[in-house]
Amino acid sequence: MQLEFVSAIDAVDAHQWQALLASDYPFLQHRFLRALEDHGCVAAATGWQPHHLLVREGDQLIAAAPMYLKQHSWGEYVFDWAWAQAYQNAGLNYYPKLLCAVPFTPATGPRLLGQLTDEQLATLQLQVQAHCETEGLSGVHCLLTQQTQAHRLAPDWTLRETPQYHWFNDNYEDFADFIDTFTARKRKTLLRERRRVQAQGLTLRRATGHQISAEDWRFFYHCYHTTYLKRSGQPGYLNLGFFEQLGRDMSDNLLMVTAHHNGEPQAAALYLFDSETLYGRYWGCLQEFDCLHFEACYYQGIEFAIERGLQRFDSGAQGEHKISRGFQPVPVYSNHWLANASARTAITGFIDRERQETAAYLQAAEQLLPFKQG
Repeated sequence: MQLEFVSAIDAVDAHQWQALLASDYPFLQHRFLRALEDHGCVAAATGWQPHHLLVREGDQLIAAAPMYLKQHSWGEYVFDWAWAQAYQNAGLNYYPKLLCAVPFTPATGPRLLGQLTDEQLATLQLQVQAHCETEGLSGVHCLLTQQTQAHRLAPDWTLRETPQYHWFNDNYEDFADFIDTFTARKRKTLLRERRRVQAQGLTLRRATGHQISAEDWRFFYHCYHTTYLKRSGQPGYLNLGFFEQLGRDMSDNLLMVTAHHNGEPQAAALYLFDSETLYGRYWGCLQEFDCLHFEACYYQGIEFAIERGLQRFDSGAQGEHKISRGFQPVPVYSNHWLANASARTAITGFIDRERQETAAYLQAAEQLLPFKQG
């Protein structure tokens, strides 16, 4: 079994990559990763240098993974800033590190593509660890991995659990059927929020695929870019060229929600979806309106998921406010290995303690769900 690291996704034949992926999960489609690279969103200059892993048996490509050499921890959503600070305090270099993840995307999914036996997987892990040591990388981190895959990578790559909030479709007929599962008080609160959006003269439009026009993309990007500037003083991670290419190459995976006020667009939210899951991803607004974020980013998504028969709505990172709106607290999984033995022991201990705290938090958070008992 031979490992190769390549500096561009186009070094991999798209058909071979797709055959290994063997699903319609949008964020590891060859064309999604290519759009990131084509428009410079991931590059050495941005601290996201592509370093994709290819695994061969003879001439046959049997596995692959999206990997990056990282010079910082921005855009990951599984936070390790404290680990980097501990390295700095000890006079060690935490960067560069090897990251297996989808850039700027806190959405759980496959990370290692292909079907490896347990023996092959163990060999692969050892070879990746050796690569880190040879190349002076502090370690390898596999973020937001599917649960079964994350457990296969453990214990050699320590399993970490962090909370997110996902909506699940219990065969609802429509939105009214969904909120009928709420207690009366919580249902009234949610309906009041939706009425508040209407009372402000806002109308919302859902568009998929080629219904999303070039003008829609320009407006969406203006909202996205403006919102990042307001929040952080920095432009967003992604640029207009990336989004326009996404619109051309992945139209069947896209939903855009646009909010209008007095006939003028004021906000937009962009989702991706596959045959099972809706992923809430990007949002921006030009003017603040009460409850509009909840409507555009949550309620419109839930309605769409019910209409399409999607089973889950992964709304992205953070946001305890989602719980009262029917998003259930769930653990998401990552794996970590550090080359420095002392650091590996310390951080493994931290992760073990954190896992217990996360389990207690998830149990407590479940008590805040709006659903009727029983």
